[in-house]
Amino acid sequence: MKKIYLCAICNVSSGSCSEDCSFCTQSARYKADIQKYKNKEIETILQEARYAKENQAVGFCLVTSGKGLNDQKLEFICQTAHRVKKEVSGLNLIACNGIASKEMLIELKNAGIDSYNHNLETSKSYYPKICTTHSWEERFQTCLNIKEAELKLCSGGIFGMGESEDDRASFINSLKELNPCTIPINFFHPNPSLPLTQKPLNTDEALEIIRYVKKELKSSIIMIAGGREITFGQRQGEIFEAGADSIVIGNYLTTKGQKPIDDLAMIQSLGLEVAKSCDT
Repeated sequence: MKKIYLCAICNVSSGSCSEDCSFCTQSARYKADIQKYKNKEIETILQEARYAKENQAVGFCLVTSGKGLNDQKLEFICQTAHRVKKEVSGLNLIACNGIASKEMLIELKNAGIDSYNHNLETSKSYYPKICTTHSWEERFQTCLNIKEAELKLCSGGIFGMGESEDDRASFINSLKELNPCTIPINFFHPNPSLPLTQKPLNTDEALEIIRYVKKELKSSIIMIAGGREITFGQRQGEIFEAGADSIVIGNYLTTKGQKPIDDLAMIQSLGLEVAKSCDT
């Protein structure tokens, strides 16, 4: 029986990002109607971690807004990781804090972080069309740093941002160079505040993308993340047959997700099993 890995996201700091990523509501440039705060209380993060575990998540991701790690963010994520590891056992703890040096990543590992998520987002050639304040090369280098720091690499991107088929092929080839443990596949979710105005991909095209990624990266866990509900609607169950091994449960960074109880019911109805750990 196929096992599905569940992961939950904790938006540790929200909004007020100075970058100009045209797909992201956390950029201060676009004034999206989202919650904005610097650091969530650690006790609140612990509550979210417990809730994730109660709903059978095996991964829990600590996400911060902004270009990358600085000393203050690093200290806070390390403090948080210590507490989560101490008080909520059995979770694969993931950090997603942007561009980072090998030295910073080693500190995170020592604090209890198991994996680091840093998405390439799209192809090298298309990236300047969706972001001008930092480079694709910086993102790729961070992924190399993650591997050098001996953290598990989680890296994927967003489809449906206006990229071509060639861009998609180039993007997948770059992921093949990195060989991530997990590949989050996001589908662009439109927001009226964003300069990127692409409509959601149709369901059949999105399913074909999942098949394509799984075919090219058979050994990686394929995680369907942001945009799942809006892209697949009543056909969400088809993602697993297409090659998905994992989903994000609960809410995303700035958008609401399906209730975990509904995801668990969907998985059960399909005759699939929820994985008990990241190794099974």
